[in-house]
This record gives sequence, C-alpha cells and structure tokens, in this order.
Amino acid sequence: MHIEKLQLKNYRNYKEQSLEFENKVNVFLGENAQGKTNVMESIYVLAMARSYRTAKDKELITWDEEYAKIEGSIKKRNSSFDLSLVISQKGKKAKISRIEQRRLTDYVGHLNVVMFAPEDLNLVKGSPQVRRRFIDMEIGQVNAVYLNDLSVYQKILSQRNSLLREMYRNKSPEKITMLEILTEQLIDKAARVTLKRVKYMDKLQSWAEPIHRGISRGLEDLKIHYKPAIEVCDGLDLSKMIEAFHMKFGKIKDKEIERGTSLFGPHRDDLLFSVNGKDVQTFGSQGQQRTTALSLKLAEIDLIHSEVGEYPILLLDDVLSELDDFRQSHLLNTIQGKVQTFVTTTSVEGIHHETLEKAATYKVHSGSIERLK
Repeated sequence: MHIEKLQLKNYRNYKEQSLEFENKVNVFLGENAQGKTNVMESIYVLAMARSYRTAKDKELITWDEEYAKIEGSIKKRNSSFDLSLVISQKGKKAKISRIEQRRLTDYVGHLNVVMFAPEDLNLVKGSPQVRRRFIDMEIGQVNAVYLNDLSVYQKILSQRNSLLREMYRNKSPEKITMLEILTEQLIDKAARVTLKRVKYMDKLQSWAEPIHRGISRGLEDLKIHYKPAIEVCDGLDLSKMIEAFHMKFGKIKDKEIERGTSLFGPHRDDLLFSVNGKDVQTFGSQGQQRTTALSLKLAEIDLIHSEVGEYPILLLDDVLSELDDFRQSHLLNTIQGKVQTFVTTTSVEGIHHETLEKAATYKVHSGSIERLK
C-alpha cells in the first residue's frame, strides 16, 4: 500500500499544503522546527486517528483555527480509496471514501503504518506504559476486534476505579454488588485482550529473532517475553483465561477496596527482552538496545504484511542519524523497493546508499514544502 496524495489544512504550521508521492522513499530535508516532523505526524494521525507526539488533539490545530483536516488518497494492490480526518474541539470525524465512520475503531486499520522515531529507542529501556502502547497500537491497526475490546476494557476499568475510590473514601460495603458486576465485565475483556496480545507477541518473536540475528552478524539471539497479569501456558484458551482472571480477582478484592484502585489486569502488563539470555533493559549495551528496537520495527513490517497481505508505510522521523553505518545500511537494504517510506533528516550527507540516492527529495522551510528531485 502507499499514499498517492496528502492534503493538510490548518494542521500544525501548515495552513494549506498538498503533496503527491511516489511509491518509493520520500526524503524531507530541513532544519529543526521547520515542519518536517509535522508532515510525518500527519500521516501517522491519518492512519491511527491519534498522534504519537501528544495526547492533546488541540495541539494539532493551527493557532486560532477551529479545526484541522488531513486527507489522503491511498492505493492498495486491489483497491483505491480516500481517507479524511477532521479534528476539532468537538472531537474527530473520520471518513472512508466520503462515508463517515460511526466509530474510530471502524476507521483505524485501513492505512497501516510503522513509525520509527528517536523516542522509539526508549521502547526497550522506557516505562512499561511505553511498551503497552506499542503493543496496543500495532495490534489495533491489524485487528479491529482487539481495538474495540481494548476500548471497552479501558472504559470499564475507569468505571471500576471510580467505584473503588468511592468505596475507599466512604467505606461503602453496600456497593459490593456493583463492584462484582463491573469485575465480571472487566474479566471478559481482560481475557480477550490478553489472549490476543500473547498470540501477537509470539508472531512478532518469530519475525524479530532472525532480523536481530542478521543485524548482530549472527552473534546475538533475541527473545521477546510478554509478561501478562496472569500466568500463561501453551494451549490456554479464552475460557481457561477467564477462569484464571476470576480466581485472581477473587483473591485480591479486599486489597483493591483497601487501596481504592484496580491492582490487576492487562493495563499493568509488560514486555521484556533478552539477548543471549540476558535482560536487555538492565544489562544490555546502548547498541544492543538500539538493535532490539530496530529489530522490532522491521519485524512489524513483515508481520503486518503477513496479517493484511500488504506492506505498511514506514515513517522514519529523524532516526537515521541515531543509527551507526551498519544499522543504517541494514534498515535501508530491508526497505529497498518494498515499502513506501518517508524520511525526515537535516542532511543526507555522509549517508551513502542507493535507496536514498534514488529517493524523491523535498525541502521543508517554515511550513512550506518544495520538491527538489
């Protein structure tokens, strides 16, 4: 799949911008704070209906404007369609080929993207929340059911936490029945979310392991360990997982009431990485941590292709300068002729690779974009 045309209106520092792209590597050159990353972000938002840089949608709207609009013409192997996303103070309005989507979960997944930015290097050494977000965003764009289950889980979790806080403050034992109802609802979605995460991480492992071995010149073996709230064993199905959640919540009910919050569930899960049997987060060098992050991102490309039959769009936001020559070459060799890629950088000097030499190049300056070649 690839983007043929992108149109921005009142988006960040772009009052109005229209761009046409080829199905190859597209490089955006410019100094910092000129708008390169804003273009990259707009493609991500068009696909995911949310930013990877901010949780505040109003920051995406040009100052003193009421809304921002992103439109894209998408080409797949067997179809073409348009995506449109309007962001305003009232919320988001998403359309596919001019047909408004009732839920964002029905919209996400029509355009698949893999984002790799300097902050993604924190995927390995950052907080568990960073890794959970990685899991959720990647599964969500290839599995609409997962995205819906996760959304419902988060809503029930919020209601349950509000009830637990009220029970803690007011010592309200009469609300036990309501807590049990919410717990029952939470368990169903928690089990479904966990099961999908386990299966997805197993697939990601199968793609990431050989990639990591290649980048490390055969010296390192990468293992991905999904660490869910409950113990998971091979062959664990949905009914058994629901049963395990019931047992756990039954044991900690009093403790949750005492503390006024939910102490258990997929919102507390984590993802662990080991190289040659050693924990990368704790004992890995910076090079090993970066190789692990790069392996995960490249594995995403192949995994999405295996799931949807199309390669996703790759977004490389100022990340080439963060990688050494060997990792740069491995990344560029992997995407060559296979994935429509968007690259932002202040300069390509010193990066000698056929992929970049044949790329379409754009100059970005003060929210204005000019094609150079």
